[in-house]
Amino acid sequence: MAEFYSIKVTDVYKETKDTSVVVFDIPEHLRDKFKFIQGQHLTLKKDINGEDVRRSYSLCSSPIDNEWKVAIKQIPGGVFSTYANTELKAGDVLEIMEPSGSFYVDIDASIPKNYIGFAAGSGITPMLSIIKTHLELEPNSTFKLFYLNRTAKSIIFKEEIEQLKNKFFQRFHTFHFLTKEQRDIEFLNGRFTHEKLQILTNTFIDIADTNDCFICGPQDMIFLIRDELQAAGLDAAKIHYELFFSGSTDEDNKHITEVLEHKAEGTAVTIIDGGKEFQFIMEDDYDNLLDGALAAGADLPFACKGGVCSTCKCKVVEGSVEMKINYALDEKEVAQNLVLSCQAVPTSEKVVVDFDV
Repeated sequence: MAEFYSIKVTDVYKETKDTSVVVFDIPEHLRDKFKFIQGQHLTLKKDINGEDVRRSYSLCSSPIDNEWKVAIKQIPGGVFSTYANTELKAGDVLEIMEPSGSFYVDIDASIPKNYIGFAAGSGITPMLSIIKTHLELEPNSTFKLFYLNRTAKSIIFKEEIEQLKNKFFQRFHTFHFLTKEQRDIEFLNGRFTHEKLQILTNTFIDIADTNDCFICGPQDMIFLIRDELQAAGLDAAKIHYELFFSGSTDEDNKHITEVLEHKAEGTAVTIIDGGKEFQFIMEDDYDNLLDGALAAGADLPFACKGGVCSTCKCKVVEGSVEMKINYALDEKEVAQNLVLSCQAVPTSEKVVVDFDV
C-alpha cells in the first residue's frame, strides 16, 4: 500500500524567478521514517482541481542539515510545478512518501576520493545534497562541478554554491556553463558537446584519479556525458545518473511498439503489497501493470509514470513482463527480476509481482 504522510510546509521561498524552495516540518515521531541519504527524493501528492497529482523532487538539503527541502522549478504546463510556484504557501499540508532513490554512493571518511558532477538547471538539487555531504563527512575528498544554465540569473543555488566554494576552497571547484549569455571565455559558452567533453577529460578531469561521477539533467545530456567519459576510460560502474523525463525518443517509440506486440491478453495479475494480495484481470484499455492495477482499485506507489523515478518498482515472482522504458533500474536490479510497474507489459497468462521489495 502506498504510504503517504500529511506533512506541513513551513516555508516557501523563491530561489530564482521560476524556482521555489519548499521546506517541510517533519514531526519528531516521523523523523526516523524520513531519514534520507544524499541524492534521494521525496514523492509529493496533492489533489489539484480534483486530480490526484504526484511528483518526485530531489532533496536539496544534506542529511547532516537535519532539514527536508526540495526545489521545484516551474515547467510550462506542469500541473504540480505551477501549483508549487504560484499557490503553495507556508502552513499548507502536502501528502509525502518516505525518501527513496539510489542516486548516491556510500560515505567513507577513511579514504580520500575525487568526485566529479555534471548538472543542468534544476539537476543541481540532488547534486547539492551530494556535494555538501561528501565534502563535510569526507574531509580529504574533492569535488568538481560542471553546471549548465541559461543565464547567470537562472543559476539555482548560486549563492549556496559560492559559500561551499569559500568553505572548501581547496577541495571544491565549480565551472559554470551558460547557453544564453556570452562571456570572455568561449569554452564556457553553450552546451556540453563532444569537443568540450574531450577538452574536459584531457585538461580538467583526471580520469584515472576519479572515483565517482554524478550526472543529473535531461536525457540527451546525460547519455552524451556518460558515453564520452566511458570513451575516455572511466569505468561505467563509477558513473551514476538521474535524468529528467523529456519525452520518448524515436528509439524509445520503436522499442515500445515491439514490446506491445508481445502483450498477452487478459492476463491474471496478482499484486503482493504490504503482505496482502490483490488480484485482477488486465483490461484491454491498459498496457502496463500499474495502470491496470489502479483501474482495478489497487493503491500502489507511483510518481512520474515515465520510467524514471523507480517509485513503482516491484519484483516479478511468477510469469513474465517486458518493460517499455527503463531509465531507473540498473542491470543488477533487472537481473533480480525487478521491474517498473508503470512500464511493465504482461507477456504471460499469469503474472505475480511483489511490491514489498
